[in-house]
Amino acid sequence: MPIPDYQTLMLPLLKLAGDGKVHPKRDAVNELAVQFGISEEEQKKLLPSGNQTVFSNRVGWARTYLKMAMLISYVQRGQFQITPRGQSVLAKIPPRIDVAYLRQFPEFLEFLKSSRTTTVTEEVQRLETVMETPEELVASGYLKLRQQVEKDLLSRVKSCPPEFFERLVVQSSFDGM
Repeated sequence: MPIPDYQTLMLPLLKLAGDGKVHPKRDAVNELAVQFGISEEEQKKLLPSGNQTVFSNRVGWARTYLKMAMLISYVQRGQFQITPRGQSVLAKIPPRIDVAYLRQFPEFLEFLKSSRTTTVTEEVQRLETVMETPEELVASGYLKLRQQVEKDLLSRVKSCPPEFFERLVVQSSFDGM
């Protein structure tokens, strides 16, 4: 099973917090991994930055969005708890919680407005279709740019006369010493 996107994780994360207890993020990540049948290999898969696992990152973003909608609160670093609003949402038994669902809460819209240069409506529409976390979007953008630069550079080198290539190789070998 592929690793679920952060929007898919929102409702299960809120349900996990539904017991009213304080939950460490690490425990929530482990419980959700079991719930979604995430394999050991998938749990170890890192973001391109190498600083965090993909699954933990996605749980983290789901948690952040739930907090911005005031469905959970951060008790202390790395720990969260459901709020009365979160309990109320769970009582309605929503089939899914995602960005489209969260836009009913003024605090969530304010969060989007304060953190974006686009209008709230444009941002919500974009977020409803995007399944990657911000870190994943940055990493994929970086990779695309790098591949384009590599392609352009190779094309330029190939279009140069052989003497240029020879000087390039000789100069590179001296610079590398």
